[in-house]
Amino acid sequence: MNQIYLFIDLIRLKKPIGFMLLFWPCAWGLTVAYDFSGEKITYSFYLFLFLSGAILMRSAGCIINDIADKEYDKKVIRTKNRPIANGNVSVKRGFFYSSILCLIALLVLLQFNNFTILLALGSMPLAFTYPLMKRYTYWPQLFLGITFNYGLILGWTSITSEINLLPMIFYFGAIFWTLGFDTIYGFQDIIDDEIIGLKSTSIKFKKNSKLFVSLCYSIFLISLIFLGVKMDFNYLYYVFIIIIGFHLFYVQVYALKINRSSNCLKIFKSNNLLGGIVFLGLILGKIN
Repeated sequence: MNQIYLFIDLIRLKKPIGFMLLFWPCAWGLTVAYDFSGEKITYSFYLFLFLSGAILMRSAGCIINDIADKEYDKKVIRTKNRPIANGNVSVKRGFFYSSILCLIALLVLLQFNNFTILLALGSMPLAFTYPLMKRYTYWPQLFLGITFNYGLILGWTSITSEINLLPMIFYFGAIFWTLGFDTIYGFQDIIDDEIIGLKSTSIKFKKNSKLFVSLCYSIFLISLIFLGVKMDFNYLYYVFIIIIGFHLFYVQVYALKINRSSNCLKIFKSNNLLGGIVFLGLILGKIN
């Protein structure tokens, strides 16, 4: 039982915000591409597959991240008690767990079309090299955005089996959504990160934090408006655009206090709600 509890702790199963932020872009891409005038069963099944894949890959990613950052995690207050950092789970066992999770995720992936499978396999280097980025660049959050929102493309191709400009622009905007909220998340560790020599956009833009996050969120919002125009969404979608804008710029940017860790974590977690709002807006926007 102790190993089960350690495994749950290791994959952050009690902190679903991580896999939900990975799942929402998948759901967005799927929803934009899907024709709701036809059969609904495939849509529900694909949502389940993407949620399962998000949980599995986020769990595997957490383990790889903890292995790569073991020595750094020991020096950061928020992370020093992670199972690999404190020695309760060995690196060897961690690799074993991650391999099993990836194998199960592969079984999930095989339910999609060949083009989506190939694209997903091509994203694997991104997923497992992200933990190294904060050693070399102040932009690890940008790398995370590229990785985390890749599912938006997969959601689109799972229905269409092709890529065009529309999902790519949406993907580009979603990258900046992640860049913004993960910069907010990074403010929790900024003191420890500076001491041990790690880099992040949180450190790079700490003196202009609200301006930088506002710029990121503006790009995301513009991509949503562009999507609505090109897809000819109804007026309900634009009602949701207003709600999304209010959440991004008032609930998050205006309320942000980078010197208060609890505030940063609360605002970061609110992006799960935002992901759901965007998802609902996309569905209702497609109603004829």
